Amino acid sequence: MIQYLPFEKPIEALEARVAELAVLPEGGEEAAMLAERARRLLADTYARLTPWQRTLVARHPQRPRFEKLVAGLFTDLLPIAGDRVFGEDEAIIGGFARFDGQRVMVIGHVKGEDTPGRIRHNFGMARPEGYRKAIRLMELADRFGLPVVTLVDTPGAFPGVDAEARGQAEAIARSTEACLALGVPLVAVIIGEGGSGGAVALAAANRVLMCEHAVYSVISPEGCASILWRSASEAERAAEAMRVTAADLLRLGVIHRIVYEPPGGAHRDPGEMVKRLALALRQELDVLGAMPPDALRREREAFYLALG
Repeated sequence: MIQYLPFEKPIEALEARVAELAVLPEGGEEAAMLAERARRLLADTYARLTPWQRTLVARHPQRPRFEKLVAGLFTDLLPIAGDRVFGEDEAIIGGFARFDGQRVMVIGHVKGEDTPGRIRHNFGMARPEGYRKAIRLMELADRFGLPVVTLVDTPGAFPGVDAEARGQAEAIARSTEACLALGVPLVAVIIGEGGSGGAVALAAANRVLMCEHAVYSVISPEGCASILWRSASEAERAAEAMRVTAADLLRLGVIHRIVYEPPGGAHRDPGEMVKRLALALRQELDVLGAMPPDALRREREAFYLALG
């Protein structure tokens, strides 16, 4: 059953009425009429989402996240654990896999699908060992000549004292450096939230793709509002000012491509979302796969030096 967001209440009411009429022998014609009205309302609503509403969609509890997308996009996943310095961080998962029969390295943030999973994966907020594991995996990919695909979905790196004590800023910086130094193709996809340096550490790529209703920002709207207006209740205002949406970021040259979602968001049709992501990844990897290592590095460097 779909969980409706606050701005979807009119759609919820229509779809509930359709469900009621569908079980009545004489309700078929009216149900069909209301279903079409609900479909049009859904399309119209999602065509006009505000930045804050897109933030809510990016955080939707039913949105297909790392585990579901990896299961649909890749085969033969062989996860690799640990950073060989401190320990294992399950907020970032990665390993060898196959995409269209081609060996790749896939790495991504894992938020968890339910409450125990979210606790286990720390809501996708990695500690230093998570980023050091990502560096280890990127270096392995470089050694074996494998393209790297990262799936970014985090509110930000974990801000706890223990993370700072173990070198959080240094780990994020070195992970970003590792992305930029790769001699193999790197494609990053912002699949939900792309929060701050915690996202950039896996997204300094040759191609940065962004799902239509994902968000990508230097800080969360609530964090920005707390700093500027001393109140997280101004988050909607902050989201508008920060230009967090895929359309804004494509226009500003921060990302390379938008992967459009099924009507009503990826959570309404995860299978279709997987197909759209697979097509986009296939196209980008085909282009990048023909480029030599030095050209890949120069392209990355030129792109990020040109920002701002």
